[in-house]
Amino acid sequence: MGGRGGWWRGKSTPAKVETYTRWSFHTFPFIEVATFALPTFGYVPAPVNWILFLLVSAHAAVAAVTASLTLDWTRGRRPLPVRLLWALGTATVVIAVVSLVVALHGPRGADNGAAAGTVFVGVLSFGIGTLALAVRGTRRMVYGVLGAAVGAGAVAVPAGVSAPGAAVAAGAVVLAAGFFTFTSAFSVWLLNAVYELDEARETRARLAVAEERLRFGRDLHDVMGRNLAVVALKSELAVQLARRGRPEAVEQMVEVQRIARETQREVREVVRGYREADLRTELAGAQGVLTAAGIDCEVSGPVTGLPAEIQSALGWVVREATTNVLRHGDAARCAVSLRVAEGRVTLTVENDGAPGIGSGAGTDTAEPGRGSGLAGLRERLREVDGVLRAGPAGSDLFRLTAEVPLPPDSVPEQAPAPEPGGSPRPVPHPVSEVTS
Repeated sequence: MGGRGGWWRGKSTPAKVETYTRWSFHTFPFIEVATFALPTFGYVPAPVNWILFLLVSAHAAVAAVTASLTLDWTRGRRPLPVRLLWALGTATVVIAVVSLVVALHGPRGADNGAAAGTVFVGVLSFGIGTLALAVRGTRRMVYGVLGAAVGAGAVAVPAGVSAPGAAVAAGAVVLAAGFFTFTSAFSVWLLNAVYELDEARETRARLAVAEERLRFGRDLHDVMGRNLAVVALKSELAVQLARRGRPEAVEQMVEVQRIARETQREVREVVRGYREADLRTELAGAQGVLTAAGIDCEVSGPVTGLPAEIQSALGWVVREATTNVLRHGDAARCAVSLRVAEGRVTLTVENDGAPGIGSGAGTDTAEPGRGSGLAGLRERLREVDGVLRAGPAGSDLFRLTAEVPLPPDSVPEQAPAPEPGGSPRPVPHPVSEVTS
């Protein structure tokens, strides 16, 4: 879907939060001008009102640029804009003092008190709140707000404000600057937390694949290590016997041949056990992995009683769909349903990630020589006369459906779906591919 909606849905969750945070800070200049600059036209005559309006507008523009560059710094994309921060701090103090003096000693004198209070407090509050983006530590932020309040009171008295009025101005600065400082600090914390959670989810998926690789490597080591050591010893013994002309050398080589064939058979069993999938186990593993990744996963339908070859084919469908949801999607919910009707078993996997997610593009999770991604799944399903369909099923829904005909004498039992929170089994991957 084109347009702004498609642009928004195409972003990951951290990118959406960052965009929202940035645009929130981009609206602050308009709030500052509308709240503190425009009211001066009702209290201060021309041309003084225009002077105040231009000063506050310039301050808002500098604050907007500073906020944008400082947010880049919080994400590690650029150095801290130290000069711009100093410029904003200086401009905040100068514009606040000038606004206070001009408003108090302008053409209409005492009638400018309301304008003096709003402009003075507003410029200081937005300036301190923006500068807080570059501050690390709650204590420093509190010191900054209190320092601004004390400075406001110290400047207001010499400018002609009464002591009670200066105290009120200092209190207003504490409240307003404290609010904007808290907003800045919370926005940065939330943005960093979302990125860290996303990185943790990706790391968890990679660790699941790495753990499965290690398991496969251990199995091969257990099979190959012992047998190869025996082959090496018997071959060496056969060489020594052959050099001495002993007939036992032939027996030793026959034994080496037998061990080699036995090793070949055991390796095939290891690989077959690694690539064959038990449907119930795969459903439980998918639910556990997706739940651990923060995705709400629901599994429903009969599981047991299906022929082994059909369970293996559908198990691979669950593996591939789960992998794509983890690697390519931005889903919050995933539903897996199994339905048996009219001599066919139908497996449906739906997730609410962005359109096109889960299509299998760019995934290589099938066996060597059998294609990759959905192409490999179609080949597996073709062996059991099954079909695979995948594509968008709405504005933000992606659906993958696998249908396999049942043998005439196969009647699956109705068994409950895997319990939520069950022991998650990592989604297996061939050794030749791992998520990037």
